[in-house]
Order: sequence, then C-alpha cells, then structure tokens
Amino acid sequence: MNLKALSSMGRIIRTMRIEAGKRNPPVNKIEKITKSDPFRSLVFTILSARTKDANTMLAAGKLLAEAPDPRALARMRIKKIEKLVRSSGFYRMKAKNLKAMAQMLLGDFDGNVPASMEKLLLLPGVGRKTANILLAYSFGKDAIPVDTHVHRISNRLGIVKTKTPEKTEKALMAIVPRRFWKPLNHAFVSYGQTVCLPRGPKCRECRLNRICWRIGVKRSGI
Repeated sequence: MNLKALSSMGRIIRTMRIEAGKRNPPVNKIEKITKSDPFRSLVFTILSARTKDANTMLAAGKLLAEAPDPRALARMRIKKIEKLVRSSGFYRMKAKNLKAMAQMLLGDFDGNVPASMEKLLLLPGVGRKTANILLAYSFGKDAIPVDTHVHRISNRLGIVKTKTPEKTEKALMAIVPRRFWKPLNHAFVSYGQTVCLPRGPKCRECRLNRICWRIGVKRSGI
C-alpha cells in the first residue's frame, strides 16, 4: 500500500480539484442538469452507465425536459423514452429501467427518491455506484461512489490493489478517513477526465507524480 499517498489524501484531493478545474472537466457541467435534485440525479446516473459524460448529458437533458418528475416519466411510452435517451448507449435497457424506476418511486415511495442504500438498491437500474452518488451528492451522507475513474486512479496511486469497483469501494472505506469520503469522488473523477486519463495519462503534467506509483501505466502522454 502506498502509505505516502494515503497519508496525503487531503492534499491529493485539493490538488486534483485545482488542477482539473483549470481544464474544465465534464463532471463540473453535470450540476446544470441535475440541479442537486434527487430524481434528476437518479435519472442522470442511470443513464451514465458505460457512457461518456457528453452523451449522458445530451440524453438526460432531452429526457428531463419532457419528464421532470417520476409521474411524467412513468406515463411516458417506452418507445419515446428510447428515442430521447438513444445517445446514452444501451438505451433500450436503460429506457426499460427508467420507466420501471419511476413506477416504483410512485408505487412504493410516494414519488420520492429513498435516502438509504438498502431502498435505493431496490430500484431498477440502480447499483452501488448509483446509490452512493445519490447518498453523497443528493442527501449529503458519507459515501464513496466508485466509478471507473475512482477505481483506476486508486489503483494507479497504489492506495488499493483491487480488481473491481465494488472491492475498491470496500477497500477505500476501510482506509480513507471518513471526512474525505464525499469529496473523493468528484476529485478523482474530474482528475481522471482531464489528467489521469484511462489511456496516455498526462504524467508529465501531473502534480502528484512524485507520490504516484503509476501501477498499470505502460505509456503516459505529454
């Protein structure tokens, strides 16, 4: 374990947010669509699975313009949902899950997005990453949403040695101080979108290269 990186978690998060902020990461634009509203955030996160943020924002913007609440989405025909979210990829399955999710919100939760992991996981299309995003960003609870960026960078730094996002979440929760749980996701995602890229990470530009073990990095970019 990279104890130096782990002990510098506060500085790592600050550095990532500052450096990524200079490069206008896509994640910073999500707030314009979700507006910190639990339902809008839920729709966006379901659409984001295995999809680039630019395509997710396009699909979410179109869908939420016509279905801004669970009732409107539950009433919408599947074919129309598919048309609106087509840019997000895997749109047929996502459309099916979105409609079922809205129906469950109305039928089981009085039209409100539940604020617990257990209940969120009952919703169609919702996994631990989505549930943690809702808990952290919409309900202000301590959680570590782990997507591909968080999983990749945590392993590159040498903070964890894990094979799946689920195992990364568990490992990070065990070693990262609780005060850093909520800011960790945004920092790692924004940095992963701008500097610590999946392919050709910009190691020469990285302000953290002195403490990064670069695990799995075969070729870095300029």
